[in-house]
Amino acid sequence: QVQLVESGGGLVQAGGSLGLSCAASRSWFSFIAMGWYRQAPGKQRELVATITTGDSTNYAASVKGRFTISRDNAKNTVTLQMNSLKPEDTAVYYCTARGIGVDYWGQGTQVTVSS
Repeated sequence: QVQLVESGGGLVQAGGSLGLSCAASRSWFSFIAMGWYRQAPGKQRELVATITTGDSTNYAASVKGRFTISRDNAKNTVTLQMNSLKPEDTAVYYCTARGIGVDYWGQGTQVTVSS
């Protein structure tokens, strides 16, 4: 069983920055892609950013230019650097890893952006 553990959430003022980190219990090279999703109260879970093992990245239009996803193979971690945060970025952020025929999810970490 794969475990994904997120860290780095918290409370920040609008315009500020936060970094989220996700540590996997096995090598990232065993996955097809890794990424971050988020879910705000009363809304569906939505994609934030993904990165493949070939380092191709994809971002939601709402975060492009403000968020950056990256990975550290040696530490089996994926990081989401969030800059210029807005109140609408407030959500629970989930780390995910895609294997062959299966998706793994972390427990989520709360990000709250105050106006």
